[in-house]
Amino acid sequence: MKLRSLLAASALLLSAVTSHAAEFINVLTGGTSGVYYPLGVAYSQILGKAMPDAKATVQVTKASAENLNLLQAGKGEVAFTLGDAFSDAWKGDAEAGFKAPLNKLRTLAAIYPNYIQIVAAADANIKSLADLKGKKVAVGAPKSGTELNARAIFKAAGMSYQDFAKVEYLPFGESVELIKNRQLDATLISAGLGVAAVRDLATAVKISIVPIPAEVIAKINDPAYQAGTVPANTYNNQTSDVPTVAIQNFLATHEGVPAETVYQMTKALFENLDQMVAAHGAAKAIKLENAAKNPPAPLHPGAEKYYREKGLIK
Repeated sequence: MKLRSLLAASALLLSAVTSHAAEFINVLTGGTSGVYYPLGVAYSQILGKAMPDAKATVQVTKASAENLNLLQAGKGEVAFTLGDAFSDAWKGDAEAGFKAPLNKLRTLAAIYPNYIQIVAAADANIKSLADLKGKKVAVGAPKSGTELNARAIFKAAGMSYQDFAKVEYLPFGESVELIKNRQLDATLISAGLGVAAVRDLATAVKISIVPIPAEVIAKINDPAYQAGTVPANTYNNQTSDVPTVAIQNFLATHEGVPAETVYQMTKALFENLDQMVAAHGAAKAIKLENAAKNPPAPLHPGAEKYYREKGLIK
């Protein structure tokens, strides 16, 4: 009888260990032509090595808005997102596509800034936002973080989609192909600097980056939108700095992910930043000292524990 009890107890213990070993971490990214995807792949590889008891996977998505909704539904453990979309989701901004507050969301880390890059074919003669009137313009997938950026910027510039000859709701990988084929004049892209799709486009055709002036940014009246610069020579034949909008990116998670798991995920990220940089240069801007600043949703207790250890939170 004692032997049977011992065997039963051993089976329960083995079951508990197996269940812990089967923990899944699904990393929600974006389209494969953007920056979220290569960074998400690198992060999942980091997690796989740092947390051998967890199985890390990567999911291609439509980025920010979809990622946040998936997290709220418990269909992912960590996601890349733009800060303004994250804030809108937490507050429940119906115009941004969030009919109710996504109250299960939590912040893991502030990472690098996205830059709004309005990329036009050089022969379309688009030198300013006003020059986009009467042109064929792509604004990002419907209700994506990029498309929300487009609405805000054009509204601040006194414009709307009705000013364009045609509006395409496309991810920028597809819109870049249309510019190559002369079926589109310009596309608005929200991504890290040096994004592969634009580098590729700039080698195929001459492009121009349309400036977004500081006075337009001020009219957006949202602290998530900051003045930024696309430095000269970021892309082929781009010979001067271009003023634009910078928006902080975040890694988000949700309250249902255990604190110890998020602690290990946060620690793994900041102890392996070299691998993130190797995946994409945008990760050079990920700094531990900025990680806990201005979270759109409360910090997850696991992330907070790590930042307290590092002295970022008193």
